[in-house]
Amino acid sequence: MEHPYMKLRGVWVPLITPFIEGRVDERSLRDLVERLVEDGVSGLIALGTTGECPVVSTEEHLEVTRIVTDAARQRLPVLVGAGGPDTRHVCSLIERLEGLGVDGILSVCPYYNRPNQAGLRAHFEAVARRTTLPIVLYNIPYRTGINLENDTVRALAEQDNIVGLKDSCGNLQQSMDLLQNPPHDFSILTGEDALFYVMLALGADGGILASAHYETRTFVAVWQKMTANDHVAARALWKSLLDMVTLLFSEPNPAPLKYLLYMQGLIQGAAVRLPLVTASENLQEKLRAALDARASRVGQLGGW
Repeated sequence: MEHPYMKLRGVWVPLITPFIEGRVDERSLRDLVERLVEDGVSGLIALGTTGECPVVSTEEHLEVTRIVTDAARQRLPVLVGAGGPDTRHVCSLIERLEGLGVDGILSVCPYYNRPNQAGLRAHFEAVARRTTLPIVLYNIPYRTGINLENDTVRALAEQDNIVGLKDSCGNLQQSMDLLQNPPHDFSILTGEDALFYVMLALGADGGILASAHYETRTFVAVWQKMTANDHVAARALWKSLLDMVTLLFSEPNPAPLKYLLYMQGLIQGAAVRLPLVTASENLQEKLRAALDARASRVGQLGGW
């Protein structure tokens, strides 16, 4: 994927970081990457919110990056999360990531110190100047405490290597406004899993979706049907996913997702790191019931 013409479309999966006995579970992570490649996703993102980036050390950050890029073997583009409240630290981390074969950076708005729009613009411009890698902005105000406004997005899109946005703003009007008047040659992907179908209908280029670890091919099929303008078929597929998507975000991500993947035998354990805790027993029961119900419906949607 060549900078600065990187165009993000389709279903991208923000990978969990599986842990076993307190360390990164390399075997499970490699297996996940292999399955997602086979299931037809458009790209992978390591060490975003779903990857528990705040509780991963810098050395683990580099370790996970090496594992994912090696496992993907250039079959899919790989972005890596690099963001935070200290612009200098973000730039330093990106410099260390550049030599590890990554195709781009997903960079969340600075959190906790809550800069204004001028500060957000200066932060991302400074990051963009320090790397030749494509950068995807990540706006998630309910985690960061600050909203990246659309005018700021449009201004930042003038930087050659700021190529897209993961939109988790939580404001449908703001999302629609940006999709109605997007920057030129700029990718807008929803990060709100439950709004995937709606955002595609409004013109989004795709989604960065934690829940697409589950029934990945169905998520891919939703996007394919929507791009083929077959909204009826896409809606039927989406309806089959929505209950599980809702369950997966009923407690803090990625605890429910890790339990689901563990129940499916796709990772060796469901561990998350404090201050997150594993999914509650009540949610575990609901997830098991949803898996059982899904199994009983296999084949009813044309194999998806």
